[in-house]
Amino acid sequence: MDNRHRNAFTALQIVAVLPLFWFLANWPGQWNALRYVGMSLALVGLSFIAVARYQLGKSFSIKPEAHELVTTGLYSKIRNPIYVFGMVMITGILLVLQKPAAWILLVAVVMGQSIRARREARVLEAAFGDAYREYRRKTWF
Repeated sequence: MDNRHRNAFTALQIVAVLPLFWFLANWPGQWNALRYVGMSLALVGLSFIAVARYQLGKSFSIKPEAHELVTTGLYSKIRNPIYVFGMVMITGILLVLQKPAAWILLVAVVMGQSIRARREARVLEAAFGDAYREYRRKTWF
């Protein structure tokens, strides 16, 4: 993904997040402990997604691509921090909404992200070989 497309995609994500958090803050109902925990998780998840995106730098892409093997920062412990913290953010959103039927969304996201992570792993292993296998052995998800 070239810089122009990466910047446009990042801007789109930022623009999408603002109404999402306005929506969550104004969701009808009492603010109880569950909603506060949910909003906190959503904010923490979003914050760590932003950190992971920054640390990934030019290696970020929509489709699985192998630019360079990023193994520092969050990536030194978690192979897919954007996916992990995306799930944290979605969990928080679901806690704010307090709609039990919506939890199927988290199941769908976990399944989709797991499939995507496996595809990315194959691309990275093909490109970086033993270095990727060693990195994979030392990190979680």
